[in-house]
Amino acid sequence: MDFEKIYRKALDLIPVTPEEGTALYQFAPLDELIFIGDLLRQVHNPGRNAGWMIDRNVNITNICFSQCLFCNFCRKKNAPDTYITSVSDYIRKTDEMTALGGDQLLLQGGMNPELGLSYYISLFKTLKELYPSLKLHALGPPEIVFLSKKEKLTYHEVLSRLIEAGLDSLPGAGAEILSDRVRKIISPAKATSEEWLEVMRQAHRLNLPTSATMMYGHVETIQERIGHLVKIRELQSEKAPDHYGFITFVPWPFQDKGTILSEKFGIRSSYTVPDYIRLIAVSRIMLHNIRNIQASLLTVGRETAIMSLNAGANDLGSIMIEENVVSAAGGGNRYDAENIQSIIREAGFNPVRRNQKYELVVS
Repeated sequence: MDFEKIYRKALDLIPVTPEEGTALYQFAPLDELIFIGDLLRQVHNPGRNAGWMIDRNVNITNICFSQCLFCNFCRKKNAPDTYITSVSDYIRKTDEMTALGGDQLLLQGGMNPELGLSYYISLFKTLKELYPSLKLHALGPPEIVFLSKKEKLTYHEVLSRLIEAGLDSLPGAGAEILSDRVRKIISPAKATSEEWLEVMRQAHRLNLPTSATMMYGHVETIQERIGHLVKIRELQSEKAPDHYGFITFVPWPFQDKGTILSEKFGIRSSYTVPDYIRLIAVSRIMLHNIRNIQASLLTVGRETAIMSLNAGANDLGSIMIEENVVSAAGGGNRYDAENIQSIIREAGFNPVRRNQKYELVVS
């Protein structure tokens, strides 16, 4: 296949086909992909700025019916160590975050069958009453699908009510790989690929800012990774020109420590540094209509994050004052505000603190 022709298409922001993307991933020289990824990063984000932010990931509950095979965090409802976070805990955690300069809570956790839409509406309203300037980056498509079925409401109706209660943006959680073959193996009780995409479609119609993610390196094929990128790209092409859509794409590798997928089925993470850099560059090439690509500092660490910023990524995410889900499976890289800025500078970029909408935060 003519890689030079594909590179020219990508640089002209012409969609690269799934076949071309697969060929690049499998056979293109890594140094060429890095070079093209960096050129495209400059097209979308001119200059040498790289983003970072301060927020806190608070888990609403660890009770979840889904029981995904890659998750060490969730518990069945009768387990001895289950919890639902109390309002007093939210206050303590939010006060700690604001003292460090943060203003956003990432609220996720399990899909607890006992928590309905009214619970989340009440929680969001309470938090916004206590902290009027607080931003809520909360739940995700699987939770919206769950609440829709539980309440017999459309995705649009569930999202509208949550937005009215204070939801500011919707994480791309639960995407894993958007292939139902894969999902039937690793998360059979969770939302299907089309359900995940349809929730995001409705969020975009409501102009709710969203992110897209990929958790890779388990049972998926290269073709399914590329197919995942194509599905995200195609959905992004549907959004209204003045709507947010997918603001960013964030890929991270499967963390296998102690997971059922690893311990029972022998499926280890296929993560390697060169492959992650390849994924970052190919994602930048495939996602011609998504401006931002975030490297997962939490899961890949300092050196790989530095390389990612030079291969197409333009952001390292949050300092993650608190994170429990990925860390439970071995993703334990943690950095404070000074550290994350030093990493960005070491990569040759200017650290720029931003919010969830990738808008500059002036200290």
